[in-house]
Amino acid sequence: MLMTIRAILIAMIALFVLPAQAAEFNDVQKKELGDIVRQYLMENPEVVRDAMQELERKQQEAENAARTDSLKAMSPEIFRSKDDLIGGNPNGKVTVVEFFDYNCGYCKRAFPDVMKMIENDKDLKLVMKEFPILGPGSVYAARAALASRKQGKYWEYHMAMMAHEGRIDESVADQIAKATGLDVKKLKADMAADEVNQVIARNMQLADTLNIQGTPAFIIDETVIPGAVGYEALASVVKQVRDNGGCKLC
Repeated sequence: MLMTIRAILIAMIALFVLPAQAAEFNDVQKKELGDIVRQYLMENPEVVRDAMQELERKQQEAENAARTDSLKAMSPEIFRSKDDLIGGNPNGKVTVVEFFDYNCGYCKRAFPDVMKMIENDKDLKLVMKEFPILGPGSVYAARAALASRKQGKYWEYHMAMMAHEGRIDESVADQIAKATGLDVKKLKADMAADEVNQVIARNMQLADTLNIQGTPAFIIDETVIPGAVGYEALASVVKQVRDNGGCKLC
């Protein structure tokens, strides 16, 4: 890190401080300049800290701008895909999108907040994006949940798995399916459909494009919210969307 900053400062001195004809240095001059810069940084280490903070700020701005562009470009797939799994009011004027994994403890912590959102706000649409990133058990559970739509029990199965304490693997997912009233044999057959894997693949690609790397992750119009931030934080973003005239993307 020090050598990188040192090289940059030397280059800046060459470009902006010294005359053009002195832009090229011999070895002795380079050493002298290096010693000067090194001494300055040793005496003023906060310069390095400030430079790194400014670099991080600019990188975050660039990431946010790129994400905003992606949200706009991909808004139909984010908010209105034919594969969307819907909770709350399907015709709600504000949409909350959640990327989740059935083995994510933070997703289960956020589950009561999500339920409270759609119970308290009858004009809210919830879009659930299966995003199984925590191993084979998560993938199996996501595929089973998607296949349960064929039996009209996605919502019941989803809630049962989110309420389950402990890790979900194939055996547990099958037990929960049976307890939910699903025909497990048919469920397994429906899980083999190409469309099931395609939905998961599309969600993975969408998350990658939006730089969503963990669960839960929420999207409310133009805002991406990582983590289990709590009911108040989510509700405040929904309120802000309405106060600003409603959805621009959702």
